[in-house]
Amino acid sequence: MVTEAPYYHQTYQESDVFLHAFRNRIPLLLKGPTGTGKSRFVEYMAHTTGQKLITVSCHEETSSTDLIGRYIIKGAETVWVDGPLTTAVREGAILYLDEVAEARPDVIVAIHSLTDHRRELFIDKLGETVKANENFMLIASFNPGYQRGFKELKPSTRQRFVALNFAYPEAKIETEILVNETGVDRDIAKKLVSIGGKIRNLIELGLSETVSTRLLVDAAKLIHSGLPKRLSCHVAIVEPLSDDEQARESLKDLIDLMI
Repeated sequence: MVTEAPYYHQTYQESDVFLHAFRNRIPLLLKGPTGTGKSRFVEYMAHTTGQKLITVSCHEETSSTDLIGRYIIKGAETVWVDGPLTTAVREGAILYLDEVAEARPDVIVAIHSLTDHRRELFIDKLGETVKANENFMLIASFNPGYQRGFKELKPSTRQRFVALNFAYPEAKIETEILVNETGVDRDIAKKLVSIGGKIRNLIELGLSETVSTRLLVDAAKLIHSGLPKRLSCHVAIVEPLSDDEQARESLKDLIDLMI
């Protein structure tokens, strides 16, 4: 069954970089803040190339065992079950490690031999080395500004990838994204983008994360479905950004003036 391609608006030459990395068997690293389209880009390119996509959302408990596989008890016997990494290596799928810096250090160790000329995975529990299918591609993403100095990728790891930097799109493109993603009126989309741009420049509020395109899309969806504009912005933008009462009130006042 043919499915519709995920909507993605190219802002640089991301597609070209992806295709050349894929053809040359080079891993790809996507850098940038949350909600800037990294995951959507991977979905779009997987659809474009016709490749199977396996996504792992990494967190602090994600281990190499979770990726490679484990023995499980099935009935009266113990059987081996491949993890998502091993499955992708064997089948020739795209493996997307979202927020890879969040994972435990042994995950990085596990993928090292897949990110150089060897392109192979050693499965210690099986005593087996698996050569990657020619269509296997490893993609990882991380947010360089998140918990800076605490969860970063080492230079020795970063230099195993070619990298693309994702940032918030310029206003015209971000407006197009909102309109295409949600069907919201263009004038409303422009106002939401203006709100996003204003908040991104409010460093005095001390927000740990600023407003992402994803949050603007959520607000636009709520407005398009009939929720009042200001309430939509309050619940989709203000509340996810901060728990500080003063900061939230400042954001609400700003939004009420702009929409």
